[in-house]
Amino acid sequence: MWTAGKVTEILFHGVLAALVLLGARDVFFQYEENRCSMTYMFDYPEYQRIKLPKKIFRRYPAYELYLYGEGISAEENRNLILTGIPILFLPGNAGSFKQVRSLGSIALRKAEDMDFKYHFDVFSVNFNEELVALYGGSLQKQTRFVHECIKIILKLYKGHEFAPRSVAVVGHSMGGLVARALVILKHFKPELINILITQATPHVAPVLPLDQYLADFYSTVNHNWIQKAQEIKNLTTLSVAGGFRDYQVRSGLAFLPSSSSQNCALSVVSSAVPRVWASTDHLSIVWCKELNLATVRAFFDLIDDNTKQITENPQRKNLVLNHHFLRYPGKLFEERLESLTELTGASIWINIKTSKWSYKGYNESDGKYFSFPLSSQRKSFTHIYCQNSMLDTNSWIFGCANSTSSKCLQAIDLSWNAELLPTVKIVTLKLQDYLSLTHIVLHVPVVNSIKFTLDCEFFNEVSRTVQLPVTHLFTFGFSSSKIILNSTGLIHIVQLQHFGQIYQAFNIFIESKCQIFKERKPSVYQLHIPWSHEDFLTLSEDHLTEISAKLHIAQPENDSTVPLLKMYSSSDCQYEVTVKTSFLQVLGQVIRFHGGTLPMYIISNILLAYRRQLRSLVSTGQCSDFVPALTKAAKPYKVEPIAYMIKFLLGLNWFKTLRSSEFDRVTVNNQGLCFPFVSLILFMFGTGIAYWGGVLLDSSIRLLSSLHLVLTRPSGLPSHNSLVTRLRFCVAVSMFFLSWTTCGALAIMMTYFHYIFKVVNFHSSLRSELSVCNPPMKNPEPKSDDSKNEGMNSCRSEDCSSKARNSSSTTMANDNIIDSFKMHVTVINLITWIVLLSCPSLIYWLKNIRYHIRLDPDPCRFVAVVLIVILGILMNTSTTKLKSSKLLKIAAYFPLLFAVAAVVFAPVYLYQMPYFVIIPLFLHSLCSIV
Repeated sequence: MWTAGKVTEILFHGVLAALVLLGARDVFFQYEENRCSMTYMFDYPEYQRIKLPKKIFRRYPAYELYLYGEGISAEENRNLILTGIPILFLPGNAGSFKQVRSLGSIALRKAEDMDFKYHFDVFSVNFNEELVALYGGSLQKQTRFVHECIKIILKLYKGHEFAPRSVAVVGHSMGGLVARALVILKHFKPELINILITQATPHVAPVLPLDQYLADFYSTVNHNWIQKAQEIKNLTTLSVAGGFRDYQVRSGLAFLPSSSSQNCALSVVSSAVPRVWASTDHLSIVWCKELNLATVRAFFDLIDDNTKQITENPQRKNLVLNHHFLRYPGKLFEERLESLTELTGASIWINIKTSKWSYKGYNESDGKYFSFPLSSQRKSFTHIYCQNSMLDTNSWIFGCANSTSSKCLQAIDLSWNAELLPTVKIVTLKLQDYLSLTHIVLHVPVVNSIKFTLDCEFFNEVSRTVQLPVTHLFTFGFSSSKIILNSTGLIHIVQLQHFGQIYQAFNIFIESKCQIFKERKPSVYQLHIPWSHEDFLTLSEDHLTEISAKLHIAQPENDSTVPLLKMYSSSDCQYEVTVKTSFLQVLGQVIRFHGGTLPMYIISNILLAYRRQLRSLVSTGQCSDFVPALTKAAKPYKVEPIAYMIKFLLGLNWFKTLRSSEFDRVTVNNQGLCFPFVSLILFMFGTGIAYWGGVLLDSSIRLLSSLHLVLTRPSGLPSHNSLVTRLRFCVAVSMFFLSWTTCGALAIMMTYFHYIFKVVNFHSSLRSELSVCNPPMKNPEPKSDDSKNEGMNSCRSEDCSSKARNSSSTTMANDNIIDSFKMHVTVINLITWIVLLSCPSLIYWLKNIRYHIRLDPDPCRFVAVVLIVILGILMNTSTTKLKSSKLLKIAAYFPLLFAVAAVVFAPVYLYQMPYFVIIPLFLHSLCSIV
């Protein structure tokens, strides 16, 4: 019978699990559509394998180096007589060396357009598609191989004119981290790399720290990256993140760590890159045509005319990268940001004396100059804003220091201050910064049947800037914050007050009301985050536009800037801006930033249920089922207060002298979890997942036992008289040998399935035994009173007493057997998560078994040895010995300690989660034999 409490329990845990799915749905599916164009090859792509020295080949048999080519260029490179500029592409986790074709093809077409004045030789490394994001044991090997590849590539140009002395590197995902790791090599010379561009690379920390080798590699790379800032000051690094479409690597992890002395590191989100303006997923960032075009343009602008190679000047490299990836003004790159020129000729000069002005142009026989005097405007206005819909012009706005009625004697090109938006070029100038200028001049060139517009206005910044407080996080979208922009103008700036936390997520609704009889122009809405380059642009022609507002990086503590919503549109429109909290997107942010810690919270809940079962054995001598034990024991107040107290102590300044660098990592990674209720929400999510995981596991075991009963006939319940038998000893030794000679994860997996088979066999034997001891009662025939009295007289009192004792002992034995089965189910539930987290190293080993039979280094070898011993004891013992052990009371306290530790160290010590499970199970096995 299902009681009301049981129904409520199922609904509660179902809602928790459903919330996790909704949050994951927002992360994986609720993002903008893919706006990147596919890159196509016009000739058949070819990958020429570069022959490696025998010493290198023997040391790295699974790795290869290739040269990319197409058509004629591939034929010309057959003999490896190379005269171009080398670029080395490094694929990421499970990435293919063939992913270089998008970059290589666009670089080839750009060189063809320039008649091969300059060209690039694009190389690619084959890492055998290794899972280095999940297994960090091969990262050092990949780094050393890349170092050898760079030296081999440079040797190909030896003796040639304009031979390169360095290589440009493009790294995707973990490939970018491998490129940065070159600085930790003992004999690496930083001058071998002149520029590094990474795409969707998690620089700050691993997405999932599944083994210690991965965590240590990150710690070493980031530490050396900051310590050796002076040595690598000439290495310019650009990190491009994919934005919210990249659900594998969140953009906050892709921002480069830097010190105050390191100014050659730039981080940007692809949605903020000019002429890209699109978020990319983890794979499309490689083939996104718009992003590859920006990258190739930057590479060509980096070429030094004197050396015919990429410039070694750090200032020029920074200027080029800023030009193409941050603020593209819609003109070709020039080192001089302000150039003097003389605007003379037969062009028509028109003086404009109004504060707001608009011009629509078509085909003209000659160009025009529109002059705006500044002397009369500085008194009333602080800024001038101009908008140009001609995207193919270069210089179009100038400042005049000396002018006449018909020409500008000394003009300064101000187009570098412009910014390119999806449909227009815009420039906003602060008048106080140009006191020496007397006029602003707009140049309208000759065009061919192209319709364009020019709009300008002087305005006071205060009048166009409004403040809009965002709604509180816990309003869940039931309330809104609204503001109406009554003033008309070309630009409006809305300051989003109190918006700086990563868990805040909003839907911004912009309703525009324009005059119907006038031609409607598309509006551009730009969400600008001042403390990071993660802007998001939306182009809309509808009267109602919805924008999703979320952050990749929280606002720094010493930063007082405010996120801005910049609105560019026609002057005949009025707007109403409404902000609402999005509950689903808030859940999505929690999952995005802390989804990797959920296994630790699940383990914490399972440990609490495990502790409840052990304490039940101590107090009542009986063991409850896993699901009821979880429902009663998984209470946040048992874990969260202690966890918060420990996190608080770790954050105190006086504790710095006592804690190691590992604890510093714990403090940094727990900063987000200290936000109110985040850790509590994750704990409740873990409760729901653990609940339904327990239900699924219990149902699976019962289903398998039913199948086992159908296929076989159980021979009876197993005896536990002797713990060590010859067969069990041989099985344990074979598992030890397997873990030492091959892969520890393989031994864990085989021991796990052996345990499940034993439990399934045990449960089927138990069901068979219970069906024999308690046969179904048949309907007895009615007997007369005389026969009843005769049967009663024939029953001796001692026989009845013996039957009662036998029945009681049988019931007690059955209860002990049932308790043993319940404990086995909980142990399997715990071991399941160890198996899941050991799978990456097993997959890596299976993929590379043809090169190396033994996985080295192996993160699971020690865990496998200990787990084989523990499970060998647990699968062959019952709760009868456990209940009589004096250590049981002590063992019952340890699951709570490690449940708290799992919550405290979840962001950092995911790879040490097996030990949080093994230590309580070790004490359990010790109680079974002592």
